[in-house]
Amino acid sequence: MRLVIARCSVDYIGRLTAHLPLATRLLLVKADGSVSVHADDRAYKPLNWMSPPCTLKDELVDGAGTWTVTNKAGEQLVITIEAVEHDSSHELGVDPGLQKDGVEAELQRLLALHVETFGEGWQLVRREYPTAIGPVDLLCRDAGGATVAVEIKRRGEIDGVEQLTRYLELLNRDPLLAPVKGVFAAQEIKPQARVLAADRGIDCLTVDYAVLKGTDDPTQRLF
Repeated sequence: MRLVIARCSVDYIGRLTAHLPLATRLLLVKADGSVSVHADDRAYKPLNWMSPPCTLKDELVDGAGTWTVTNKAGEQLVITIEAVEHDSSHELGVDPGLQKDGVEAELQRLLALHVETFGEGWQLVRREYPTAIGPVDLLCRDAGGATVAVEIKRRGEIDGVEQLTRYLELLNRDPLLAPVKGVFAAQEIKPQARVLAADRGIDCLTVDYAVLKGTDDPTQRLF
C-alpha cells in the first residue's frame, strides 16, 4: 500500500463531473490497483475513489504534477498535486479477511441451505468461494445455469456493493465462470446502496432472518 499526504485538487471525469478544491489530503494506492482520496474526517469513507481494474499514470516531478487514474470505462480521476508532504509504501501481506458476526455468518449458512430463496431452480456451487481479494459468500447457479456471486450483510450499505463489485470484476476474468451476475442480500438495504447496485447491474434481496430460521411463518401474520 502506498500512502501519500499531499496538497492537491481532484477532478473526476466520467458519467458525472466532480471537483475537490486545493487542500491537504491523504491519497491511498492499494495493491489491488484502487486509488482513493481521503480528508481528515468522514471516518473510513473517501472523498473520491477509483475502483480496480484501473491504471495510474504518475507524472510527478520534484513532488508536483498530476496523477491520472483511468478505469476500464474510460472514466478518470485527475489528481493535481502542488506539494508532497509524505510518500511511503508498505507491504501488508495477505489479509485473512473479515470475520463476520454471528448474524451474518448464520444468514450465510441459512441461505446456503435454502438457496431457493433467491429463485426456483437455483443451486449452490460453494460457500466462501475463494478469490485473490477474499472469499465470496456464496457462489451459485440460477435456473438458467448462469453463475451468480452473492454477498451477504446484516445491513446492506454502499461498501458492501463496492465489495461485491470487486469480486465480480475478478470472477468475470475466469472463462469457466463468466459471465457472472451479482446479488446483494441483507436484512436491510440502504436506499443509496440500492441505487448503486442497480447502476452496477447487481440485484438486491431483502432477507427475513426469522423466516429463514423457521421461527416466523409469514402466512400466519395478520399484518
